[in-house]
Amino acid sequence: MKHFIKAIAFITLMIVCLQATAQTQEEMKRWMDYSTPSDVQKMIAKADGDWDEDLSFWMAPGAPEMKMKAACTNKMILGGRYQEAKHTGDFQGMPFEGISTLAWDNLLKKFVTTWIDNMGTGMMVMEGKWDEATKSANFTGKMTDPMAGKEINVRQVLTIVDDNTQELEQYQEKDGKEFKAMHIRLTRKK
Repeated sequence: MKHFIKAIAFITLMIVCLQATAQTQEEMKRWMDYSTPSDVQKMIAKADGDWDEDLSFWMAPGAPEMKMKAACTNKMILGGRYQEAKHTGDFQGMPFEGISTLAWDNLLKKFVTTWIDNMGTGMMVMEGKWDEATKSANFTGKMTDPMAGKEINVRQVLTIVDDNTQELEQYQEKDGKEFKAMHIRLTRKK
């Protein structure tokens, strides 16, 4: 009888272990799918390298256009999972530095981008979807507007014109209305 109880206990333990292993293998496959760079990360990586940036800014609707030249270097990081871009330039006589990250979330099927720079202390975070027809990513999020003294809605459209040209348009809200606040034309350095 003692051996019979041990055998039943052993069989029960084996069944539990097999079920746990099967569940763990399924969960592990999902984790691997989530963490393995996909075709979207490969598409993002095509923009690695050095770029010239021609920027135009508008501080408010109808405000005069301000211009700036900058440069950026894009580099895939963390095993090809994210792209980091480091931007440098000169904004009205002041050195300018900014860092952005671009991610594609394999599980949620969306882009996530962040932006920080030396002209503030906040972080802009946006999410977006890819539009294959227009070869563009459309982002929405929030940013701190120090002049308004609050967080405002922001929208960006990143368009892949070709392998050597990209355009980024940023729209902000002023008095509850959206206006074009920035346009950047990025050209790959040869």
